[in-house]
Amino acid sequence: MKITQGLVEQHIHGAFGIDFMQCSVEELLQAADMLSEKGVTAFFPAIMTDDTDTIKERINIIKKAKSKQKKHSAQIIGIHLEGPFINPEKAGIHEKKYILPLNKDLFKKIEDDIIKIITIAPELDLTGEFLQYLKSKNIKISAGHTLASDLSKVNQVTHLYNAMGAFSHRDVSTVVSALYYDIYTEIIADSLHVSDKVLALTFKIKNIEKLLLISDALPLAHCNKKEHIFAGQKIYNKEGKLVNEYGTIAGSSSLLCDIIKNLADKNLLKFEDAVKAASSNQIKYHNINNNLKVYWNDLNQIEKTEFI
Repeated sequence: MKITQGLVEQHIHGAFGIDFMQCSVEELLQAADMLSEKGVTAFFPAIMTDDTDTIKERINIIKKAKSKQKKHSAQIIGIHLEGPFINPEKAGIHEKKYILPLNKDLFKKIEDDIIKIITIAPELDLTGEFLQYLKSKNIKISAGHTLASDLSKVNQVTHLYNAMGAFSHRDVSTVVSALYYDIYTEIIADSLHVSDKVLALTFKIKNIEKLLLISDALPLAHCNKKEHIFAGQKIYNKEGKLVNEYGTIAGSSSLLCDIIKNLADKNLLKFEDAVKAASSNQIKYHNINNNLKVYWNDLNQIEKTEFI
């Protein structure tokens, strides 16, 4: 039996059939309870690119849920706003019609102090005014859905390798910068978003202290449904891989507990290091109070959780 700190989901769109872009306050609280059973002590519900009114509605729902949380539940720390200030060339499954230019006045229309992380394409902030404004509000800036090569003004990178400028041996791309510079870097290590050999190579290169394991889980994670309308399109579960009708990979069907088991079982990363990248790194990064002990069996599965 191994005992660890609680895990932190800093990039999650839903799970258990619950969609953070559509759910009620009560459903979000239910998701928080169920996440704690999966070893999660804290999480950041992610809001996708959408119209301004929908984003504001989602912010209010999450705020209400946060105000009603019980102590014995995964705690909502804040919102991870993934879009709408991204690069249309790297939109992925984000609806392009809702993507906005990087403009602080547009951001002010949805601004709220519960937004703690924002994924943007920093190369599109031509004056630097937008990034400077976000910094003044102490919002962590993450380069994602981007072609940026200069990551000097961001705090982290969103889901490494996915929806960004790819590795190049001649040019400084987003991936090269994320690996080269000592900045926090998210990665979806489910062996579907990133292959096992690339995961192994990444773990050799990247400082473990700055690695952030994320699930990027969608509502179909830990759910018996095989399809779900998400981001304005139908997402299918194809043997664990979530894709739209064109085959574009969406988020994950895994949670952090599954990802840790995957890495440990395949000897891609030591169990202790995988847990570190899914818990203590985030706890330190976001200054989170851990309220959960997680008990794992010899199969790298969660046996039980216990609130501190």
